[in-house]
Amino acid sequence: MQKITAHLWYDKEAEEAINYYVDVFNGAPNKEAESQVLSITRYPEGGTGPMAGMDGKVLTGVFELAGQRFMALDGGPIFKFNESISMLVNCKTQEEIDYFWGKLSAVPESEQCGWCKDKFGLSWQINPTEIMGKMMDGSNPAKTKAVIAAFMPMKKLDIAALQAAYDAA
Repeated sequence: MQKITAHLWYDKEAEEAINYYVDVFNGAPNKEAESQVLSITRYPEGGTGPMAGMDGKVLTGVFELAGQRFMALDGGPIFKFNESISMLVNCKTQEEIDYFWGKLSAVPESEQCGWCKDKFGLSWQINPTEIMGKMMDGSNPAKTKAVIAAFMPMKKLDIAALQAAYDAA
């Protein structure tokens, strides 16, 4: 059992989001682990107070994406996602970046430096983490600066362009 589990609050679309994310991650190129819905517990019928109108909605939904466990609930419109929390998807290839970007980016005005927002309002970082780590390890400040200058104006990250900036510095 993992020690910490991200818990995501949706208005009334937690089940749709859970199923969407599971489908996205199961369809990914170079899939490393199965994604699945583990359990869904629903609000009881006839709820009152904060549970009024939530009949049958998701009280807790537990799911795994690429081996990482998450929990979600339908909590109503009280809280919304914002960019201060995001999910980082570690990609090894441009094919993976293109796939996840195509599936998860739904708000073009929020796209920046490999960050996008999905149709549920959750922010994602679609990042060639290992490659970027090597390019920006601090061993060559000029190369690090060149890579930063290359990715800052990008929306979806382009590994070839980042590599070209690194090599040219």
